[in-house]
Amino acid sequence: MPDDEDTSAGVILSGEENAAVRVKLEREKRGWSTTTVSDLLNEAGFDMNPSAVWRIENRKRRINLDEAIGFAEIFGVPLTNFVGPPRLATMGRAMELIDGVVAAYRASHRANHEAREARDRLDAYLADHPEIREEADVMVSNAIATEMTKINEEYGPDSET
Repeated sequence: MPDDEDTSAGVILSGEENAAVRVKLEREKRGWSTTTVSDLLNEAGFDMNPSAVWRIENRKRRINLDEAIGFAEIFGVPLTNFVGPPRLATMGRAMELIDGVVAAYRASHRANHEAREARDRLDAYLADHPEIREEADVMVSNAIATEMTKINEEYGPDSET
């Protein structure tokens, strides 16, 4: 991997390397020895000795998924953050904000999917009842316009978000 830390894709896609760096960062940040980390992992049900911790930190040994879960657990960080870019990981607030963006994006897509399904169910019903289609379409349009007005008032350019 190139030395250029600004190569985002390379940094983001190297989760195992990120995890190894993160183990050392988190351990040193807390002032823990490799023995302390090993003891905490063992107490949490993840079998590991101090030399394995050292070998992982120094890229002499690969980290498996169960071990990554264990490290994330003892350090109290989400697994996705644990394997993320170490430079961002040390900035806890940045990782929280990134998680918030991803969660909002996911919720938005889930809501769009639910809206499409609801509209499909209504369209299927109206196909069987064409005599009410025009009134139903007007009612849906008016209800959506009312909701959009509320949304614009709450989140529009003049809102305090």
